[in-house]
Amino acid sequence: MGQDLGYNGEVTLSCKCRDRKKSIDWYTRVLGFELLYDVAEIGWCEMRTPVDKMNIGFSEVEDVQTGGPVPTFGVADIDAARKRLESQGVRFDGDTVTIPGMVKLATFFDPDGNALMFVQSLQ
Repeated sequence: MGQDLGYNGEVTLSCKCRDRKKSIDWYTRVLGFELLYDVAEIGWCEMRTPVDKMNIGFSEVEDVQTGGPVPTFGVADIDAARKRLESQGVRFDGDTVTIPGMVKLATFFDPDGNALMFVQSLQ
């Protein structure tokens, strides 16, 4: 059934932000993303993530309402990834959660309060 829609394997996550330039700087500096393009006239930019065919776009708005999907990025060592982000002042939502034999999860926030998550497989 889903094949009928012609999915091409690409995913772009759309997030709201107050200031595209600040978001571009933070996602480049903290998460290592790469700016693909920035269109000031429509208040939109898009960045390439380290995950193949997964981009994140930012729509500039006056009032950012948090919520919606949480981009979750798989990492090999969640403790090391968390330590690196914490050293840059990134705020985390509590401790890293471990589900024995399955995964470790750590939720953190960008400057606009959008939630993101790291996941490490324990299998």
